[in-house]
Amino acid sequence: MSAGDPANPHLVGLLYRDHRDWLFSWLRKTVQCPQRAEDVSQDTFVRLLARADLQPPREPRALLATIARGLLVDQFRRHDLERAYLDELAHAPQELHPSPEEQALILESLREIDRLLGQLSSKARAAFLYNRLDGLGHAEIAECLGVSPSRVRQYLAQGMRQCYIALYGEPT
Repeated sequence: MSAGDPANPHLVGLLYRDHRDWLFSWLRKTVQCPQRAEDVSQDTFVRLLARADLQPPREPRALLATIARGLLVDQFRRHDLERAYLDELAHAPQELHPSPEEQALILESLREIDRLLGQLSSKARAAFLYNRLDGLGHAEIAECLGVSPSRVRQYLAQGMRQCYIALYGEPT
């Protein structure tokens, strides 16, 4: 079944009809903001519409809650990333501050890099960040992660590939 097949929107429609109120109520208690709960609820069903492999779930509420939790985690990560950028920007001299348009572009780039690095294993992501942000070498990273230096090189290559994708798209 592909995303364009009529059964997929039909199945999502049934899930929406039968479980939307429950999901909204659960999210409203979780995030304590009706507008945010509504947004995440709708985004959950949009995610389902985008799935080409959607089959009728045995536990629909568990599926919906898992997707919604993932969306909430993504939102928290984006918020933390934006806050860290703005905190760093506050420490820079005013004359070095980018324009609001440039800030928006920078934040969008940071979100995309974060999304792509989030696709790496936790060790690959940690190795890349240790190297790029903390300036650690291969041996130091290997010791921190309990892996070999050659494995660290592989992790760094994976991180660089994700950055390449962020800048230029998927290699052909």
